Amino acid sequence: MSRSERALPFRLRFRERDLSRWAARYDASVDTLVEAIGRRARERGHLTAGEFRALARWKTPRSSPLIAGNDEALVAETTRVALSTHVPRLRIEILTLLRGVHWPTASVILHFAHREGHPILDVRALWSVGVSPVPAYTFEFWDRYVAFTRELSRRSGLGMRDLDRALWQYSKEKQVP
Repeated sequence: MSRSERALPFRLRFRERDLSRWAARYDASVDTLVEAIGRRARERGHLTAGEFRALARWKTPRSSPLIAGNDEALVAETTRVALSTHVPRLRIEILTLLRGVHWPTASVILHFAHREGHPILDVRALWSVGVSPVPAYTFEFWDRYVAFTRELSRRSGLGMRDLDRALWQYSKEKQVP
């Protein structure tokens, strides 16, 4: 872990008690499809190639041409490992073996399809917890962010999806471009 990662504090830019208010301001209708995909993948234990493409497109449409280059068997087996392993590092990093998948898209897959709560790596959400500029993604950074958001979720009583919505929405409305 780099010196800057060790020193990097996660700190909400707004009052913790306002998390629910910010989450309520998010347009949750844009999540209907990806939430359904996540439920089906959890039940089945893996994503289909079509579901994988939809989750990646939800996160970043720019990756669509690369994402399309992953075949069904590779997507199914890679996501099966990610959704079943008890090893946190393997869970996130195996997803980056898929074409077009970097840490943010891998975090979306875990956020919607894994049985445990995982945050989404997103510049908006990270800005809302005091991270700007965003450092290079490493497992150590990810692990610390997961721990921080799970604790925040526990303290606030919000599920990880609502917590992510609150962080994203706050930045959307408050961050100066």
